[in-house]
Amino acid sequence: MNKHSMADLPSATNTATLLQSLRSVLAVATSALAQRCTENGTLSSAQLDAQQVSSFELAWANAELLAAERAVAVLGEQSSELEQRLAMVFVAEALTLIRDRLESILLDLNLPDDKLSAVHADASSRTLRRVALSDSFLLETAQLLSRDPSQIARISLNEDLTMVQDMFSRFASEAVAPLAEEIHRHDLIVPEAELLQPLREMGVFGLSIPEQYGGSAPDDRDDNMTMVVVTEALSEASLAAAGSLITRPEILSRALLAGGTEAQKKDWLPRIAQGNPLCGIAITEPDYGSDVASLTMRGTRCEGGWLLNGAKTWCTFAGKAGVMMVVTRTDPDKSKGYKGLSLLLAEKPSFEGHEFDHVQEGGGRIIGRAIPTIGYRGMHSFDVSFENYFVPDANVIGEEGGLGKGFYYTMAGMMGGRMQTAARASGVMRAALLAGLRYAEERKVFGSPLIDYSLTSAKLAKMAARYSASRHLAYSIAELLDQGGGRMEASLVKLFACRSAELVTREALQIHGGMGYAEEMPVSRYFVDARVLSIFEGAEETLALKVIARSLLEAALKEQAA
Repeated sequence: MNKHSMADLPSATNTATLLQSLRSVLAVATSALAQRCTENGTLSSAQLDAQQVSSFELAWANAELLAAERAVAVLGEQSSELEQRLAMVFVAEALTLIRDRLESILLDLNLPDDKLSAVHADASSRTLRRVALSDSFLLETAQLLSRDPSQIARISLNEDLTMVQDMFSRFASEAVAPLAEEIHRHDLIVPEAELLQPLREMGVFGLSIPEQYGGSAPDDRDDNMTMVVVTEALSEASLAAAGSLITRPEILSRALLAGGTEAQKKDWLPRIAQGNPLCGIAITEPDYGSDVASLTMRGTRCEGGWLLNGAKTWCTFAGKAGVMMVVTRTDPDKSKGYKGLSLLLAEKPSFEGHEFDHVQEGGGRIIGRAIPTIGYRGMHSFDVSFENYFVPDANVIGEEGGLGKGFYYTMAGMMGGRMQTAARASGVMRAALLAGLRYAEERKVFGSPLIDYSLTSAKLAKMAARYSASRHLAYSIAELLDQGGGRMEASLVKLFACRSAELVTREALQIHGGMGYAEEMPVSRYFVDARVLSIFEGAEETLALKVIARSLLEAALKEQAA
């Protein structure tokens, strides 16, 4: 086996230059694809739909390149050898992944690929891939990983965030982890006394709510960093029983902050921050998944409010929720699409079980039944139907001025949800990586621990490299969001982190062999839980095509016109 060391790798500066070259090729591909999808100077939805494959590859190339750029950018004099190795392993893999995506776009557009080929054939690129992806380099990287897992993806936090991280990590290990397996295997509801009430007292439901409204976020800016720290710590113990509890109050509170009247903010936000009521979000409908503009849930005016009629699905925590944010068509003219939607807050009693049936005094009815799922158990997602269910005018977000603006308020809420989902993915990845590492150290095959075999060590090193890149990207974008930017990047990190969680948990389960397929092993839970991450808070395909690719192409057209 040829032995390679860090000294054989290109410098971080040379590696960054390679990525800059790829960025230039990506810009050319983006500009050309934008032209292909344009009619009369503007993007055509029909043309975009006709170019879905290239648009999807474009979104992914951007996400992977951004992660690679960040992996190199965080390296410095204080970086350990393990951190440097993981960054180079990820970039080495990303170079080929991005090359293949860009090549497919260039071929589709019938454009020359000489500049792309030149990047891949560059001596530094070849050396990086030859060294960082070699058996000896990956084996030594896994050995370093085994000696000190605390060196993986270290993030420098200030004193306050360090205290928050320690507090929630301790709660996760002492309170959440012991219950996680039972909740999953027996399909239980998140317990009130052991988890929900302590988390209320720790302020977990008010992380996105400004202090003036009873939360813990500053009044003058967002605090995504704290939300990421808390979410990540809780998700490492259990995605469904703890890490996802923050998502629904996050979405609803941001929607209220974006469109609610001052009276509504003062009424709802302090109660949401206290976790009383718990929140549910009702967006998706049985016949319309991520196609929000086509939603049909009807809101009909009546004396003093609105009557809701229709069905929603995948309403997570709808049973326990005391209020549900319902995206409702309040304008009967369906031709208005998303401009006919409003957000209504439907109140209901909290129920413990897997189904509920509540009848209002006036006869309105709401019925819910939990959807059996392979994972993500504890909060439960519900099918919910509304029959003449009354919602008062005061519960329309924005009241009269908010009618028809529900789509915009929903998008404001979802931005935080995407960032929080990336943090959830990070927590699940870490749990799976550490589980795979422990098993590889302890399990002996043919007389030697699994970790001593180069294929297993290669898996572990690549898993750690992807997790590290994803975590660094998530924290950098959380910081960017707190500074008022990062909207596009939040979508990119959601796309990248969620698929990464699938890959990392898959490999962690594979390292366990047959035992990984047994429910008694936590890694099987990590695997099925991770699978949902690319589906909710914006399905991967919709996020890539309708949000990321469209935004990139619109930006390219603006540059061309400038």
